[in-house]
Amino acid sequence: MSQREATIYPYDALAAGDDLDVISMLEAPTLDRLFRERVSRSADRVAYTDYDFDAGRWRDYTWRQMAVEVARWQTALAAAGLRKGDHVGIRLRNCRHWVIFDQAALGLGLVVVPLYINDRADNANYVLDHAGVKLLLVGTLAEWQELDIAPGETPGVEKVIVVEDCDTGSNRVVSTPGWLPENSGELARDLSEPEELASIVYTSGTTGRPKGVMLSHTNLISNSYAGLRSIVVAPDDVLLSFLPLSHALERTVGYYAPLMAGARVAFTRSIQDLAEDMMDIRPTVLITVPRIFERIFSELNAKLEQGPAIHRILFDMATRIGWDRFQWRQGRGNWKPGIILWPLLDRLVAKQLRDRLGGRLTLAVVGGAPLSMAIAKTFIPLGIDLLQGYGLTECSPILCTNTLRQNRPETIGLPLHGVRLRIGEHDELLARGPNIMMGYWRNAEATSNTFVDGWLATGDQARIDGGFISLTGRIKDILVLANGEKVPPADMESAIAEDALFEQSMVIGEQMPYLSALVVLNKQMWTSISGKLKIADDDDGVLQSDEVEQFLLERIRKRIREFPGYARIRHVTATLDPWTVENDLITPTLKLKRSNIRAHHEADINRMYEGHDTFRND
Repeated sequence: MSQREATIYPYDALAAGDDLDVISMLEAPTLDRLFRERVSRSADRVAYTDYDFDAGRWRDYTWRQMAVEVARWQTALAAAGLRKGDHVGIRLRNCRHWVIFDQAALGLGLVVVPLYINDRADNANYVLDHAGVKLLLVGTLAEWQELDIAPGETPGVEKVIVVEDCDTGSNRVVSTPGWLPENSGELARDLSEPEELASIVYTSGTTGRPKGVMLSHTNLISNSYAGLRSIVVAPDDVLLSFLPLSHALERTVGYYAPLMAGARVAFTRSIQDLAEDMMDIRPTVLITVPRIFERIFSELNAKLEQGPAIHRILFDMATRIGWDRFQWRQGRGNWKPGIILWPLLDRLVAKQLRDRLGGRLTLAVVGGAPLSMAIAKTFIPLGIDLLQGYGLTECSPILCTNTLRQNRPETIGLPLHGVRLRIGEHDELLARGPNIMMGYWRNAEATSNTFVDGWLATGDQARIDGGFISLTGRIKDILVLANGEKVPPADMESAIAEDALFEQSMVIGEQMPYLSALVVLNKQMWTSISGKLKIADDDDGVLQSDEVEQFLLERIRKRIREFPGYARIRHVTATLDPWTVENDLITPTLKLKRSNIRAHHEADINRMYEGHDTFRND
């Protein structure tokens, strides 16, 4: 029966854990105190594993070693004249320096502003300026030079710290070997309070420019602790970190939660090296987006299609019986005789897959984009528990998740302990809890519009059955890419329409690795342009040549340059035949009938995403 409020919390995973070492919120109410407590408890245990590119090998770092480095950075930051409440930025790939800088800043009461390393320079500079960042950490001198595109472009940044050892030739830009003191004192203590601002995390807004989500120490600490009450992470667990730490999911679930639990985190060299790093590190837990498993799924199917028929027969049998076994163990299905074959199928099929992922991976927390049942019914039966969750940056970010004991992969799970979820007007999912943001930085209007009677409006439509939440739609159409990034198509379409050549446009890319566009061209303008460029029109009215596509992409990119770097359109299909009320592609009020347009252009869409499967729930 459908409910208006989720009132069921998952089984408390911390209730039975004699072998757990989770630091409670009472013991550590701020993020810097959490770090000091972990150092005190686990000084000589390995905290992080990072790749030393100069030496060409992995290196382990203990909590004691990390504390020494954090204290050195605190000494340097204080000497730079930074004071409590100042804003500092970090634009760095995942590595131990990310953690060191974050903890050093938090311990001094500074506010950390993470930036995406692959974002465009103009967007990053907007964040630096809007957030009032005084000091910025980057990985290499080249990365800073990408941002410093013109004199005065980043006027508020007083100091730039470069991790690599290099000659910067500037007093404003310094390299860490010459900037950090050789020795350090004790870690700073008690300079931050639970309800004070800890970080401003910028997320894409509906106007093209990102909004700065203000998160307090309590927001982030409470979300980490609640997450550990839903999903067990033990001190002997190893996590492989590859999603960017500038993303709230990886920061909370892949950094703060393991810190709270005393688990080890290894930082991947790059996404291109992920498969090899999985074999080197042999993680037990992965924080991921569905796209990673979608790629493995596609590779598996391609290999099975090319191999002997017996391999496909065994694989299908293993996933079918494994799913029956999963349903039985979850209490949602009866025991079936075929389950007796599982030990053999596990050895012949399932273990082969798990070995490809390092051999120890049994748990993957999946967020950022919808998990398809096709993926769930492949990996869960073979011994890798995919636990789908859901959240927003504004919620620090997790609101709900499936758990090992209560896993319904067709849903986004049960609310975290302490989080209240309810269904509001238009079936919108509303949220309350200690993890909900303080508001948007320097944007009171957006903050006011995001809350309804004290509840945060998620913008997603949902239903609640037996406490489990399922998403059913969106209040405002937002595209979620395969990597979890969210893009407002209507805003991009408005920007494209500023070019008179484009009469109509629709941006697509739901659950896909990149964006594409369908556009209707102004026939008169195109006739003139194509004549000058000597481009011939296709007989069917659809313009498909590479020459046409590249010309149109260049014009589109000029119109959407204000959008985040991941909101890039890579393919476009153009037509001269307008979308009209008569052909049922727009409404009488000229709104796009998106599903009808997608169906009308199905062949064009398939061509633009050739080789990229779209996964839908069964």
